[in-house]
Amino acid sequence: MNRFEQSFESIVAAFAACMMLAAPAAAQDKVKVGVFPVSSTLPYFVAIERGFFKEQNIETETIRLIGGPPNVAAMITNQIDASAVLVTIEGMNANIKKPGVAMYISINSQNKTYQMEQFVVRKGYNATSLKDLKGAKIMSAPGPANVTMAKAVLAAVGLKEGDYSIDQLDMAQHVNAMTAGTFDAGYTLEPNASTMRKLGVASTIEAGVIAHYILGDPGANAFAAGCAITSEFIKSRPDAAKRFTAAWEKAARFVNENPAEARKYLAKNTFTPEDVIDTVPMVRYFMAKDLTDKDKAEFQKFIDFSVQTGTLERKIDVTKYLQVF
Repeated sequence: MNRFEQSFESIVAAFAACMMLAAPAAAQDKVKVGVFPVSSTLPYFVAIERGFFKEQNIETETIRLIGGPPNVAAMITNQIDASAVLVTIEGMNANIKKPGVAMYISINSQNKTYQMEQFVVRKGYNATSLKDLKGAKIMSAPGPANVTMAKAVLAAVGLKEGDYSIDQLDMAQHVNAMTAGTFDAGYTLEPNASTMRKLGVASTIEAGVIAHYILGDPGANAFAAGCAITSEFIKSRPDAAKRFTAAWEKAARFVNENPAEARKYLAKNTFTPEDVIDTVPMVRYFMAKDLTDKDKAEFQKFIDFSVQTGTLERKIDVTKYLQVF
């Protein structure tokens, strides 16, 4: 090869390198996510803050939706691709109406240890057990699933409707309502309960009530919520759905294994004040692919109870709506 040929090849190589540098990076796949900013949504914020979505070339668009019904409506109409935390009763109800609209890539365990739902009582109200709520004015986390669970737990301790009053209240108002004494007690979720305790405006009567009173074992896995994606998302963009799930899995495992480190991402992303972060209990995250037969049986039992109470119109096989990649 003569000197001219060597120079020409060098110029071509340099030009090609410049063109590669100048070429725009491949656009990230955008995923619209409905976000209910309670503490169990934590893997979503961890995946954003620690760059797990970015590693998978996923750009998320956060759409704040308070409670299950708005998330379900957005999924049915394809306004969102995923719900970062969707109550499983409401997800299964959506699947009855439109099969496959809510496919769970992971579900969250709630119980006495992994606390989420709980009954609280305001300061000054004389109640130390659930039975003491007879005659109480009670607020509940919004959505038919939450109200049904609250009533079912109270029924399990012998309180029938009419022994108390119960009203749905937006989660963002729970702490203020307890502070003002608007309600005597509440069926609330974390991090609100921890915030109330920190402020001294309310105390917890009992946490993990679904596992205790609905499943019959305080240590059972009450799979009451989880991360779901739509079948339309899976069908139209299977690779993006798979990568979204991979990022979620990495974040969920990080939270399970490093709860103290993960808690800091509750700040500014949820209703959690910074001085409460260290005391907020964590739920346990299970990827759909990791569920054992026992786990699936507990999940099915929880959903079957909702059929018995009339919250779900017919029996549904939960395993059909567990998405494994």
